Amino acid sequence: MAMLFMLLYRLPEAFLLKMVNPFLLDPHHAGGLALSTESVGLVYGTIGVAALTVGGILGGIAASRWGLKKSLWPMAMSLTLPCLSFVFLAMYQPENIVVIGGCVALDQFGYGFGFTAYMLYLMCFSEGEYKTAHYSLCTAFMAMSMMLPGMVAGYLQESIGYTNFFIFVMVCCIVTVLVTLTVKVDPEYGRK
Repeated sequence: MAMLFMLLYRLPEAFLLKMVNPFLLDPHHAGGLALSTESVGLVYGTIGVAALTVGGILGGIAASRWGLKKSLWPMAMSLTLPCLSFVFLAMYQPENIVVIGGCVALDQFGYGFGFTAYMLYLMCFSEGEYKTAHYSLCTAFMAMSMMLPGMVAGYLQESIGYTNFFIFVMVCCIVTVLVTLTVKVDPEYGRK
């Protein structure tokens, strides 16, 4: 069950992250937002990274106060629900850079906040005599969890279009919920 959690908790983001840049750059007739490279750098490379960082910091603070068990569900929801912002962007294709930047920031903040639970779970699972070796294996699963969906994301998007692709990403959120249901952790783990 732990390996399933490691492989599937970030499934929606694994698909989404591979297609964000093409979506932001592709022309409107292809379903994208037709942003310039400079605008993508601002929206995703600056605003997105700042929101991701703030989300991660606040996730760490929340986990230290609540512990992993209490923070797991809010973090899982913050990882999944902001993916809706890309459904909105694909359906309406706004041209306002503030709206686009806000949607990207929301998604990246949620990802940063939700990823905290994932990292804490990896550390918790690795506890024991061979902590370093176990954590190394866990990070290998972490990399595989992003690589495998990313390998098919482009093919999938080309066959169903951006709007349907982002709806599919939302359907993948069900998987995150299901694997989060299986996790068993010490209620005090992660709490200061």
